[in-house]
Formats: sequence, C-alpha cells, structure tokens
Amino acid sequence: MDSELKSLRIDRSRKSQSEPSAWATRWIITGVLIFVLLGAGRYVYGMLNAATEVDVTRLSAPVTGGASEGSVVLNATGYIVAAHKIQVASKVLGRVAWIGVDKGDKVREGQVIARLEDDEYKAQLQQARGRLQALEAKLKELQAGSRPEEVDRSNAELEDAKADLANAKVNLERNQKLAAEGVVAKQALDDAKARYDRAIAKVNGLQKSYELVKIGPRQEQIDAVRGEIVEARGSVSFFESQLNNTIIRAPVTGTVLEREVEKGEFVTTSFVGERGAKGYVVSLADLNDLEAELDISQNDFGKLGPKQKAIITTDAYPDRKYEGVIDEISPEANRQKATVQVKVKVLNPDEYLRPEMNANVSFVDEAKKQTSAAPAKPVIYVPTSAVRDGAVFVIADGKAVKRVVKTGPASAQGLRIEDGLYGGEDLIVNPPADLKDGDKVRRKQG
Repeated sequence: MDSELKSLRIDRSRKSQSEPSAWATRWIITGVLIFVLLGAGRYVYGMLNAATEVDVTRLSAPVTGGASEGSVVLNATGYIVAAHKIQVASKVLGRVAWIGVDKGDKVREGQVIARLEDDEYKAQLQQARGRLQALEAKLKELQAGSRPEEVDRSNAELEDAKADLANAKVNLERNQKLAAEGVVAKQALDDAKARYDRAIAKVNGLQKSYELVKIGPRQEQIDAVRGEIVEARGSVSFFESQLNNTIIRAPVTGTVLEREVEKGEFVTTSFVGERGAKGYVVSLADLNDLEAELDISQNDFGKLGPKQKAIITTDAYPDRKYEGVIDEISPEANRQKATVQVKVKVLNPDEYLRPEMNANVSFVDEAKKQTSAAPAKPVIYVPTSAVRDGAVFVIADGKAVKRVVKTGPASAQGLRIEDGLYGGEDLIVNPPADLKDGDKVRRKQG
C-alpha cells in the first residue's frame, strides 16, 4: 500500500501542460501593446485634427455718405473660375510626335497645337483607296459587257462542239446498222450512243454560254459591285478623317491653362491609367469669360435674385473693382454645407484676373440708392480682440482664413477697419493664440 501511495505523488518539478508557453505570452503582450498604441494614435490624431471652437460674429457693412448705384445687401467670398474650361482631347489613339504650345500661351480657334504619329493611318488609307480603285475597274468591265473577241471565242467553241455532235451522230447511225446486221458487238453501239449524248449536252451548254456572252453581265452583278464601291468610298472617307484627326487643333480661342503631354507620350480615347496613356492634350479657357463662384449660406440666399448686380474684388489687387451680375444659380442646395452655389459673371475682366484667385463679392440692391454726392464706402468696426498682428480670422468652408487688414482709430463701437474686410464675413472674435491660417474651426454652441 505504501508503494502505491508513493506512485500517486505529484511531481512538482514538471511544468503543467495547461500553463501558456513563453512564446505565446510574448505574442499576447505584443498584441495588447499594438492595440493600445493604435487606440492612442487614433485619439491623438483626432485631437490634432479636431476643429477648434471659436466665438464668431457676422460683420455688418453700414454705408456712410455717398451716392452709388445701390447699397450692399450681402458680402461673400469665393473664387474666380473660367466660365468654360475645355480639355482638348484626341479623337484617335497615337503617340505624340510634336506639341507646339506651352502653359500660358494664347491660341486661336483652329490653330494646330499638337500632332500624333500617322504612319499607320496613312497605310490604312492607302489600302482603302486601292480597294476602291479595284472595284471601280470591275464595274467598268461589267458595264462594258463582253468584248468582240470573247464573243468570237465562245462562238468558235460552240461550232466545234456542233461538229463533234455531227460526227457522233454519223458514228451512232453506222453502229446501229452494223449492230442490226450482227457485225459489231452491243458494247460498241452503247459507246457510240454515250458519245452522241455527251456531244448533245456539250452543244447545249456552249449554246447558253454563247448567248450569255452576247448579252453581257446581269444587272444584279453590276448593282452588287456598285454597293461594294459605296462601302469602299465610306472606308476611304473614314480613314481620311482618322488621318486628319492626328492633327489636334484648338477648338476655341483662349489661353492654355495646362499642358498635359510631352513628345513621345501616348494619347488614348478610352481608359486612362494613373501612369499610362493620357486622356487629353491641353486644357483651354477664354480668360475674357470669367465668373466668381460662390457658396451662399441658405440663411442669406433670400437676399439675392436673378441678374442682381455685384462688385467683385480680389485679395491680390484689392484696389481694382469689377462689375458683375448673377449669371447662374444652382437648382439645388448643398445639404452638407447648407449653401447654394451662385456664379457671378465678370462684366469687365482684364489681364489681372486669373482663374482660382480669391474673390470678394459685394451684392448691391439698386432699389436702395444712396442720396449724398460722395461715393459710398463701407465702414466696419470689429472688436479689438479680433485683430492680431494686423490681421483677423474669418470662417470660410469650416476653416480659419487669415485676412490682413488696415485699421483706423478705435471708438466705442470697436476698432475701425479701413481695408481688408467688406462686411458680411463671419469674424472670429477672440482667436486662440495658436490658431493658424487653414485650421479647422467651428462655432461655439449658443
């Protein structure tokens, strides 16, 4: 019994099989650490990219003194865009052999701007023209009918067959008499009869051929060749157009905004890969046909109407003013931005205006005219805390936009802004010290 009890003793020196191995423990710890690091990284990224809450006020633009065409009812910011931007593409596939324009060049309608390699298209056109010439020659042959020499040859063949028929008939009659007298075997009579029948069939066939040669080809044959000629002419026209399309011309008079291809690159008319063939050659726009593209808040949209006049300025040239008129109002609003897109046509553009410039647009109401003789000028007051290092921040598309301003004397109404603001902007009243141009911001609730 003692020996049996000793055999049941647990060996503490051996490691339990249920305990995890060191390798498994290391992997578990590594996975937990990775999970924690990912969560911390996501939290830090969210904190760094979170929108900063700021106090915002809508600036008004009261007008003092002066007669003008109308009073300002709304100020908005946007961008100058080309009314019609064209991406000039090729109608055929090919490798660029020559390109004659660069970014910023002015081109005329119909001017050659690029050429593609055309060796294959020339060969295809030559094949189509050769087939057309062959079919036209065949049609002339059919229309002319059989030549006299062909008629004479057919007649000679018919006469020769008739002579063979006469000889076969005489031979058949002779063998019939001899067979009746028992001089020749029946086999000789059968051979003579078969020769005679073949001669008759040959004469009949050659007689019909002779008549067809005299009549000439059928009208259906002529019509069929005429149809093939029409098809061949279509092929020639198609390949001529393909060859002409290797020369790429400017569709309108304008300015080259972008040059997309270089000599040796491939241009396609179908799928365009990221690093493969190019889908278009250049982009053009008429810089005498410009618009200011704006996103108007739905709260202010009711202040505007079709063909309403406006004054347009840019940050680059704030002293230059351009007349404008509402040319297009989007038929639907933007749900995410709570805005409606409006395009204002620039009536007097010049070389200073460029697409993608910032645009400041002041909409005027002609019904509210000023009465004094001096020109109207907007007077804007902002809180002193809003100005920092000669600049203020306004909100546009959920981002802080820095505006350099020229300030005047302070008063009970606040700090007077002489230049840089137009009224209607959403001003950040007390910008944080670390706020930078382009940072995401959002209004404080309440």
